[in-house]
Amino acid sequence: MRSSGVLLHISSLPSPGGIGCLGAEAYEFADFLQASGFTIWQVLPVGPTGYGESPYQSTSVFAGNPLFISCRTLRDEGLLTYQDEEEFVPADPEKVDYEAVRKNKMMLLRRCFAESAGNMKNQLDFFRADHPWVTDFALFTAVKEHFGGIMFSTWPDSEIIRRTPAAIAKYSEMLKDEIQFHIFCQYLFRRQWFALKEYCNARDIRIFGDMPIYVAEDSADTWTHPKIFQLNRNRIPKRVAGVPPDYFSEKGQLWGNPLYRWTYLRLHHYDWWVARMKGMAEMYDIIRIDHFIGFANYYSVRHGAPDAVKGKWVIGPGKHLFKALNDQVPGIQIIAEDLGCVNNRVKKLLSWCGYPGMKVLTFGFDNDESNPHHPSNYGTNTVAYTGTHDNDTVLGWAKSASPEALAFAGKQLGFESAEDAPEAFIRTLFSGPCDIAVVPMQDMLGLGTEARMNYPGTIGGNWLWRMKPGVLTVDLSMKYCKLNKETNRR
Repeated sequence: MRSSGVLLHISSLPSPGGIGCLGAEAYEFADFLQASGFTIWQVLPVGPTGYGESPYQSTSVFAGNPLFISCRTLRDEGLLTYQDEEEFVPADPEKVDYEAVRKNKMMLLRRCFAESAGNMKNQLDFFRADHPWVTDFALFTAVKEHFGGIMFSTWPDSEIIRRTPAAIAKYSEMLKDEIQFHIFCQYLFRRQWFALKEYCNARDIRIFGDMPIYVAEDSADTWTHPKIFQLNRNRIPKRVAGVPPDYFSEKGQLWGNPLYRWTYLRLHHYDWWVARMKGMAEMYDIIRIDHFIGFANYYSVRHGAPDAVKGKWVIGPGKHLFKALNDQVPGIQIIAEDLGCVNNRVKKLLSWCGYPGMKVLTFGFDNDESNPHHPSNYGTNTVAYTGTHDNDTVLGWAKSASPEALAFAGKQLGFESAEDAPEAFIRTLFSGPCDIAVVPMQDMLGLGTEARMNYPGTIGGNWLWRMKPGVLTVDLSMKYCKLNKETNRR
C-alpha cells in the first residue's frame, strides 16, 4: 500500500517549556496528520541527548529523553503543581535553548517526584522489574551527576568504572534517592510515550522511529556492557566509528562512537542486539536503522585521530545478525538507511534482507539522470524523502544550488523559481513509485536554511529548530489531503 508521512522530531513541536514534548501539541499534530491523509509520523531517536545534544549520541539505547515529558500533562493528572509562569519561556520560540530548558524541566520533574513518587511505589517497582535496563541506566546517570557530569571513563573511582560488586552496592546505597528519581522519570516518559502511540495507532498513524547503529562512548550501554565494544582495559575505545570523506565533509565524519566486537556478539547469539531490537519494536511501528551500511562493512578509525581520512573498512556481521533478529524478533518492519558508500557487499545484504532502502530527492540533481537519487531511478521498495535531518531544506538547497543544478531540477520537476521548489519536489515525490514518501515538516512549510536541523560533522548549533505555533492550518491540511488522494497515498 502506498503511504506517506511527515518527519518532525518531538523536540520541534511548539509545546510550552521551550522544547517539544509528549503533551497536547503532539496530539494536535497527530490529528493534523490524520486530517491531511498521512499515515506515518517519523521522529528522530528519542533517547536522552548527550554530547552536542545529538539524539544520535544518547546516554542509553533504551531510555527516553526526560525533556520530552509534558509537565502540563502531569499537572492535569494531579501529579504536579505549578503555575504557568514557572515554566520556561524562550526568547526565540523557534529554537531550543537546551541549557535553560533542562534546568527548568528537571526542577519541575524533581518537584513531581517529591509530590507523587511516594504514591506510585508499586508502579515503580513493577516498572523496574519489567525493564531490567532501567536500574543500570539510573545508576549510571546518578553516578555521572555525582562526579560532576564528566565522562564515565574518567570518574575518580576506578572501581565504579569497572562495575565491581562492592562499588555497585556502595553507590546504589549512597545515591538511592537519585536513582529512584531517574527511574521515576523513565516511568513518566514511557507512560506518556505509549499513550501518544496508542492515540496515533487508533487513528491509523504509525510511529516511524530512528535507531542509530552505534551507541555513545559515554553511555550506560558502554559502561554496562564493555565486552561487546572495542575498548581497552580502562574502558577507552581502541577504534571508533565514522565515514570517509563524502558529500558532507572533505575530511570525512569522525563520530567517535565505540565499535562493536562482532565476533564476541556472534558467539553470544547477538543477545544484546536482540534485546535492543525488541525494545525498539515495542516503541515504534517502523524502525529506520541508521547507517545500515555498517552491518555489511564498517569504517574504523584509530581513537584519537584528528579526522576520518585515514580510517579503514572492516567486514561487518552481515546476514548472520539479521538471521538472529528474524528468528527472535519476528515481524519487525525495518527501513535501511543505505546512504553513503554503497558497495556490492551492502547491496547484497540489503537484497538478502529485503528491507526498503532510502532515496533523497535533493541529492538527485548534481549531474544527470544516472544519479541514483534522480526520481527516474526510484523503485517501489523504497522510502523516498525530499530531504532528511542531515541536509538542507528544499528551499535552502534551491537557493544555494549552482545555476546548472537548479535549472536541471527545474526542468525535470516543472518549476522556475527557488521559492517554487519545495512544492514541486513534494509533488514529484508523492507521484513517484516509492511505497513510502516522507516529507520533513520544514519542506511542507516552505522554510529555508534557517530551519535546517543538523550540519553533519559539526558540534553546536544543531537540533534546535522548532515549529511555530499556529502553522498547522486547515488550508495546509486540505492541501495535503488533496495531494494524498490524487497520488493514491494514505
